[in-house]
Amino acid sequence: MNARVNILGIPVDPVTMKEALDRICLMIASRSTNLIATANAEMIETAQSDPELAAALQFANLVVPDGAGVVWAARYVGQPVPERVAGYDLVQELIKVAGEKQYRIFWFGSAQGIADAASEKAKNSAAGLVVAGTRDGYFSSDQESNVVEQIRATAPDILLVALGAPRQEKWLHRHLSALNVPVCIGVGGTFDVMAGRVQRAPLWMQQAGLEWFYRLAMQPSRFIRMLALPRFVFRVVKAGKHRDD
Repeated sequence: MNARVNILGIPVDPVTMKEALDRICLMIASRSTNLIATANAEMIETAQSDPELAAALQFANLVVPDGAGVVWAARYVGQPVPERVAGYDLVQELIKVAGEKQYRIFWFGSAQGIADAASEKAKNSAAGLVVAGTRDGYFSSDQESNVVEQIRATAPDILLVALGAPRQEKWLHRHLSALNVPVCIGVGGTFDVMAGRVQRAPLWMQQAGLEWFYRLAMQPSRFIRMLALPRFVFRVVKAGKHRDD
């Protein structure tokens, strides 16, 4: 197992998509409880001023390099990762494996009906897929224990949580032990894309590292959030200069 890459204090695993899937299967076979994070530049930048998110990412058993910014940063610090492992793509590949091995998946998050629509699409594309349960992402703080118990009672092998970053990572970190699920992963807007509610960037833009630009064009309200990208680059460069001094 290759050493993790330290990017601004956040450990990132230098894995390929296949290696990530292989490790997930080992986690399920071991019946241990694991947190998986899909770290992009915005998330790592947010973690610089959010100790709870930083703790969740540092605790995570697997942190995949989701985003061109993270791939660039790893190369910049002299520890290149083999490829980008996009969170959406990881979920799609994991669904295929789950169908083959009949892993049970619980779909939690997004607006009412979206988790159901996403899971139905997954069942249509992956023969043998078992949906342990679904639940939307709207709940109050005093309902949290009931949500955890609802998920735990279905005994899933995989829990997909679409509460948006960084809320989903922090929520999973807080409740990981009580959930007792072998693989818990925050999936952001994956359900919305699968359900057809949101369009993903064209393949050429994904391959060119421009998926962030497409999301900004489709949702101009994301502009403030996107300011995290130049801040992230500045921090990485600044940290590199300090190492050289």
